[in-house]
Amino acid sequence: MPVIAGVLLGLALVVLLLGFHIGPHAHLVAGILGLAAAVSIAVRIVDGQSAPALWAVVGAAVVLVVVAGLTAWLGFSGRGTVDYDPHRMEGLEGVAIGELAPDGRVRVRGELWAATSVNGTAPAGSRIQVLRVTGLHLQVWAEEPDLGLDAARRAPG
Repeated sequence: MPVIAGVLLGLALVVLLLGFHIGPHAHLVAGILGLAAAVSIAVRIVDGQSAPALWAVVGAAVVLVVVAGLTAWLGFSGRGTVDYDPHRMEGLEGVAIGELAPDGRVRVRGELWAATSVNGTAPAGSRIQVLRVTGLHLQVWAEEPDLGLDAARRAPG
């Protein structure tokens, strides 16, 4: 039984470390392996084999399970990623409230913002995507910008 617990703990540690490259599912597996090792050793302790070494291994297994569980939760929730920021504006989409020529106003997440279209003039109602935030000013990319082409060249047909 101690050999099985040792193998499970070793596998859990390897999977935990691999999880930083593979992803949060591996951390979840590491937690399950660590939990199995802890249960395996706890059974031995209940059977009366409570050597101090067993208690140390149970402690190591519990620490591994907690670390793996927290790491998996961070990975699944997105909080552990470099890009996580609940207030981040970059990448959000919105709509031009008035014409962006190239400056104007846009609505993003229900808020009005001063914005500059970096890819030309955009008519009111154009969908935009936030590229950069500078103070209270957004630089945006408009989906259907007017690059100064005359109407005949833009008309289909």
